[in-house]
Amino acid sequence: MTIELPRARTHQIDAIDRKILELLQEDGRMTNVDVAARVGLTAPPSLRRIRALEEAGVITGYHAALSAEALGWPVTVFAMVSLKSQAEADLRAFEAHVAALPQVRECHMLNGEIDFLLKVVARDLQDFQRFLTAHLTSAANVASVKTSLTIRTSKALPGVPVSG
Repeated sequence: MTIELPRARTHQIDAIDRKILELLQEDGRMTNVDVAARVGLTAPPSLRRIRALEEAGVITGYHAALSAEALGWPVTVFAMVSLKSQAEADLRAFEAHVAALPQVRECHMLNGEIDFLLKVVARDLQDFQRFLTAHLTSAANVASVKTSLTIRTSKALPGVPVSG
């Protein structure tokens, strides 16, 4: 499989690379020695492969998975935002606006009636209401905001499927 990467060169991904990616996606703290042992390599070629995957933009970072509840952010809301104008400058301005809001954890531009889908965290419902009126509905070019409160999350996997 060949992946075309927008910011880097094309990188051929083989079965060993896929296994490395699976392992690191499951546990980003896994040492190179452990990765190497699990994929049947010695440490130096394993590290070369990992570095090549990073340089090609296939691996874009390493992150700790945090508990929103333990950190005081138990409320998750999805906000569907429609804009008055979809001119490229207006789309970019809205993206820049939400990029500066730490409560917005994800922002996806959509095709269709809704322009953006946002994943927003809040400390409680009143906190979300304040955020909504102060930062979303009052933002420049926003026509409407529809929200859905998350009741339960039954699946939240990071990353993408790596195998085949």
